[in-house]
Amino acid sequence: MSKRAKSGELGGFGRYAGPATLILSSLADGPKHGYALTKDIEGFAGVRLAPGTLYEALVRLDGQGLVQALESDDRRRPYQLTEAGAAALRSHLSAQRRVADVGLRRLAGSWGTA
Repeated sequence: MSKRAKSGELGGFGRYAGPATLILSSLADGPKHGYALTKDIEGFAGVRLAPGTLYEALVRLDGQGLVQALESDDRRRPYQLTEAGAAALRSHLSAQRRVADVGLRRLAGSWGTA
């Protein structure tokens, strides 16, 4: 992985890690412009990203080499996931899965639910 991609791992996004995760997850199945990203994220996560949050996160992700803006014939600018973005997303989601698994195991042990 390039130095640029390493510096762009999602852990370095602080409060933008949530929007970054949602955006990268949306782009994992193909390029989308802002409105399509918003609608897709609402559909799979039940979260509506405000335009300012969405575009600020896209600028950060683009700057880190995790997404790439594509050429467009109209005013809508589509973005696509890069290899570095896919690797960062995979790593981040794996770490989140480990946290979720621990939390669920502990709940099952202490609260009798899974």
